[in-house]
Amino acid sequence: MDGFINKRILKIDLTTRKITIEEKDESFYRKYLGGKGIALYYLLKEIEPGTDPLSPQNVLVVATSVLTGTPVGTVCRYTVAAKSPLTGAYGESEAGGFFGPEMKLAGFDAIVIKGKSDKPVYLAIINGKAEIREANHIWGKVTGETQDIIRQELEIKNARVLTIGPGAENLVRYACLLNDLGHANGRTGMGAVMGSKNLKAIVVKGNDQIAFAQKEKVQEIARFMAAEAKTNPLSKSLNELGTAGSIPGKNKSGMLPTNNFREGAFQDFEKISGLTMMNEIGKGNKGCWACPIRCKMVVEVDTPKIQVDSRYGGPEYETLASFGSLLMNGDLISIAKANELCNKYSLDTISTGVTIAFAIECYQKGFLTSAETNGLELNYGDASLILKLIEMIAHRQGLGNLLAEGVKRISEKLGPETKEFAMEVKGQEAPMHDVRGRVSLAYAYAISPIGADHLVSVHETLVENKDGIPFKNIACLGILEPLENMDYGPKKVRQFYYLMNVFSLINTLCICNFGVAPRGIMPLEKLVELVQAVTGWQTSLWELLKTGERTVNMARAFNAREGFNREQDNLPARFFQNMENGRLEWLRLDEEKFRQDMDLLYEMLGWDVSTGNPRPAKLYELGLDWIVEEGL
Repeated sequence: MDGFINKRILKIDLTTRKITIEEKDESFYRKYLGGKGIALYYLLKEIEPGTDPLSPQNVLVVATSVLTGTPVGTVCRYTVAAKSPLTGAYGESEAGGFFGPEMKLAGFDAIVIKGKSDKPVYLAIINGKAEIREANHIWGKVTGETQDIIRQELEIKNARVLTIGPGAENLVRYACLLNDLGHANGRTGMGAVMGSKNLKAIVVKGNDQIAFAQKEKVQEIARFMAAEAKTNPLSKSLNELGTAGSIPGKNKSGMLPTNNFREGAFQDFEKISGLTMMNEIGKGNKGCWACPIRCKMVVEVDTPKIQVDSRYGGPEYETLASFGSLLMNGDLISIAKANELCNKYSLDTISTGVTIAFAIECYQKGFLTSAETNGLELNYGDASLILKLIEMIAHRQGLGNLLAEGVKRISEKLGPETKEFAMEVKGQEAPMHDVRGRVSLAYAYAISPIGADHLVSVHETLVENKDGIPFKNIACLGILEPLENMDYGPKKVRQFYYLMNVFSLINTLCICNFGVAPRGIMPLEKLVELVQAVTGWQTSLWELLKTGERTVNMARAFNAREGFNREQDNLPARFFQNMENGRLEWLRLDEEKFRQDMDLLYEMLGWDVSTGNPRPAKLYELGLDWIVEEGL
């Protein structure tokens, strides 16, 4: 390893079994930083427009960043990206754990995979050397068995294994990848891409060391993060209950998705809360590489009727809501089991829950008949039904074969009347955050290149208090005036635009959103200090934010060549209708104001208002001349 980066990109052609190493200079890393920046560079260069996402011609990229592997808490994530089989657009998902840093220590900053093996294989990357190994004996096995067999086979007890289960092998369009069984690259169907290539797992182990330009400064920031994690209110609650602790607050505010987003409050919310989970089935918590927050609660159940293996972690907020309130299910143990099954089979818990909710509403309204369900009654609140459908989806059995296609494709098959309550954007199912009550979240869902995504920009509820830590931490961006959650207009659009670039930067640097302001505990000025200390670059917040904006535009350019435009920057009709229950039951998104704000947002971004795509001048300004010149 040469300093903070390996300067080596591993390239694998599974069709020919050819392994090559591409070396990049430091300027490449300074321009793209890592994560989705590096991933988008290779996807734009190596995927032909119109490529079938499940064909050998799709390219799967696993990328770390210039910061990955530092001893600073929350700086541990990595990106998996490809053309999405769920949306047909740019697909991307991040995950934490230990895989990213271990991959860096194993000698590579990114892995670029194309082609398709003629039989199941896995990729072993050990101390700078890569090998394609046979995987017939583990194809069809769940993630836990796969990890155990590979570690035993390689005789490396703590090798980090990124793997898929039967759901991805069966090409469920929202299948995910798991590392260490509890850290998921959940969204956009990256597991299905890996399954389509007959690639069962990627295993990494390295004994290298990372050199920093200013080692003492890096250690100082690591100590700062460790101290802040114990006292800062933004992290203290996460350490106690993880994201599951937000259930009561969401319910009280009227923003807990319930009954397929018809309602915002769930009468049995206490039964599925983080506190209840900790008291009844909790077995402690786990964290990620060097992170003191340790926000992942572990659960275990061992009863005559149901068992839940603690190795698969435990349900976080998104999972508790998607298999709980969204489905009117107050049975906590069934939710824990649903989480375990999804992690075993490698299914995204958000898309799985939303797809089941949609199917139930279709059934209740007569768009899905008992003949099509083979006599299976679909009702909200039926815990056993949820578990049965997860099994059917993972194996594409019966009704599960239809549900494995996702909400958008199901809606297209069942008829245009179902589109009104099909909770998806660009084909990706909505996360467990209702835009009624948070206008900038509506912008985020609409403009996100991967489809509905709650991590595009800040949620207003976090920065509405001018005396709060998050709001004070964004003053350096020139955001000096707090705005109401349901404000529309230029000020709200401007705030969203600036913070979208911040969130894009955080993802590009492969940092957890709980790490850096405004949601995290590290001020933006200290993030600049960290990049300087690790790399030795005389960088600035301005330069780093330009990289965040650069990756936003690269993703938009990828989608533009796939035929996407502003027409797909739309929202489910239900968000423009009144909430039926809860504190916000009177509220709905104002469609006219929303569309006016989107026009203004395109103008601010430097995008064509009629198409929503980047103008050449904007791409040139961001140093993306090659995208314009190659006609991408």
